[in-house]
Amino acid sequence: MSSDFEGYEQDFAVLTAEITGKIARVPRLPPDEKKQMVANVEKQLEEAKELLEQMDLEVREIPPQSRGMYSNRMRSYKQEMGKLETDFRRSRIAYSDEVRNELLGDDGNSSENQRAHLLDNTERLERSSRRLEAGYQIAVETEQIGQEMLENLSHDREKIQRARERLRETDANLGKSSRVLTGMLRRIIQNRILVVILGIILVITILTAITFSVRKP
Repeated sequence: MSSDFEGYEQDFAVLTAEITGKIARVPRLPPDEKKQMVANVEKQLEEAKELLEQMDLEVREIPPQSRGMYSNRMRSYKQEMGKLETDFRRSRIAYSDEVRNELLGDDGNSSENQRAHLLDNTERLERSSRRLEAGYQIAVETEQIGQEMLENLSHDREKIQRARERLRETDANLGKSSRVLTGMLRRIIQNRILVVILGIILVITILTAITFSVRKP
């Protein structure tokens, strides 16, 4: 399981390094090459997101006692992904302003105002993205806690079931012991009754013998 995660991790590191280099090159490229580079970076960002999703799935399959280290690494990678997207948006804004100036022939003042407005919107989007990321992280942690609680409940249920089985076995053994003791007591009582009857018969026999011996002339 961890080997799969590390494989995705290496692919993510290589891919983000390529994306970082391409984002830095965007402002210095000619218009035609910039357009192609922007499309290429968009595609690679999607691939990086898919890798993050695969890594996230792998982390969820790791046992809870070993999951903490991988969860911390995932948070770091998601922050890195957010930074890449922010840098790419800023690079696209600069590229869009440059293309707009070339098409409209602006003197630069309106472009600066538009750039400031777009940057402000970008910052708002970044704040919203961070809030969504925080909410997602809380949801993931809550899910992990829920899984751990379910596992603990499952273990407790198994313990209770084993205790019930032991109680049933104990009850069965007590029942057998009770039946054995009852049988022994019954035999003892029967033996005592038999002894009493034999004693009575013996006494009657002796008395009868004495009576006959006394009546003889």
